[in-house]
Amino acid sequence: MTAEPALPAELPFFVYGTLRPGEVNHALFLRGRTAAEEPARLPDALLYDGPGYPYAVRHAGAEIVGELITPAPGAYAGLLAELDRLEEYHGPDGPLNVYDRVRCDAVRPDGTRTPAWVYLAAPALARRLRESGTQIPGGDWLHRRDQPTEPPPGTRVPRR
Repeated sequence: MTAEPALPAELPFFVYGTLRPGEVNHALFLRGRTAAEEPARLPDALLYDGPGYPYAVRHAGAEIVGELITPAPGAYAGLLAELDRLEEYHGPDGPLNVYDRVRCDAVRPDGTRTPAWVYLAAPALARRLRESGTQIPGGDWLHRRDQPTEPPPGTRVPRR
């Protein structure tokens, strides 16, 4: 007899892109399945623009804006499985991962830190983004069109 794999700790999710309230994947995956949604920030991360959705990458001293989502009672296991599929997370160090689900500390508006699951760009993708990705200024997906875009610090910009 084989043991069933244990579910990871039931942490809230820090979401920063299309899973935020008002965005398409919030309506598809989270609406009606949360106990709490509150503004939060993720320290030591940069946000990069993607093909209709963003990528978060670890970066000391930077910060991204998002929400802390607490699943409703009884919804956690199903929601975790659906979000893992959506984010193309196949398990720790999975070679096909687009994102890795990582435990990080999110910061609430009052400054308190709370552990949360965050989907960060998998290592190979994170390297490409650091080299040639388009950073979202201010780290806020919802306001990405409100600010001029500039390359991240240290990025080489081709001469035209």
